[in-house]
Amino acid sequence: MINTPKTILVVGASSGFGKACADLLVRDGHKVYGTSRRAEPAGANMDKFPVMVPMNVQQDDSVASAIEQIIRLSGRIDVVINSAGIGYAGSVEDMSMVEFKDQLETNFFGVVRVTKAVLPHMREQGCGLFINISSIGGFIGLPFQSAYSASKFALEGFTESLRHEVKPFGIKAVLLQPGDFKTGFTNNRLFSKGQTPKSVYYQACTDAIETTIAGEVNGKSPDALAVKVARLIEREQPSVRYTCGPAMQQLAARAKYWMPALLFERLIANEFKK
Repeated sequence: MINTPKTILVVGASSGFGKACADLLVRDGHKVYGTSRRAEPAGANMDKFPVMVPMNVQQDDSVASAIEQIIRLSGRIDVVINSAGIGYAGSVEDMSMVEFKDQLETNFFGVVRVTKAVLPHMREQGCGLFINISSIGGFIGLPFQSAYSASKFALEGFTESLRHEVKPFGIKAVLLQPGDFKTGFTNNRLFSKGQTPKSVYYQACTDAIETTIAGEVNGKSPDALAVKVARLIEREQPSVRYTCGPAMQQLAARAKYWMPALLFERLIANEFKK
């Protein structure tokens, strides 16, 4: 049961975690606006939620336009769920700088753009909540997913800093770290163009990604994470971060901080080695 219906923006609401969150929050009675690069401009029927708004998080003008449209329609934004993301696979040596930049532009700078566009409105309201979807790859460097992990590590530091800056204005920021879930992320994973049989890293990369995929296809439905998000929205004093996923991955998140570093590194290496 929700305390008060809120106006919620779900960035990346066309699939995966974003869609699951948008659908559940609408059922809970919230006014939900979702974004997608391929969304059609909102039509005359603005009472059917979630209302989808076109947004490309890699473009300043697109982000600003989407936020302005939502403010014009609703007058406020109480919660932002940053769930838009992509994932590249490949070795550091094989991956191009274009691919690295594409990864960071979407997963990190996209969040920065949305945050900067929404913050003035939240300050004026005197309240607000950012829920940034990070990953297990945001606290563990995943083999052959260096660009993805880098984007999520950056998001973790950004969100921690943001919390300090916006707390005096009644605004909160939270990290949610999913482990393996069964979403479209698996089929949409991007492989570096350098990841070919000619690469010296080809077999090791293939084995590591197959291990990742096995965990994802056997993972929970994204609906489980959506339930977690719905509960976070109702918390008065949310913590910095929450881990959500298989028990062993949640244990790994804690183990990194109390296990000797080399032992933990060996544990991760063995997990991704066939």
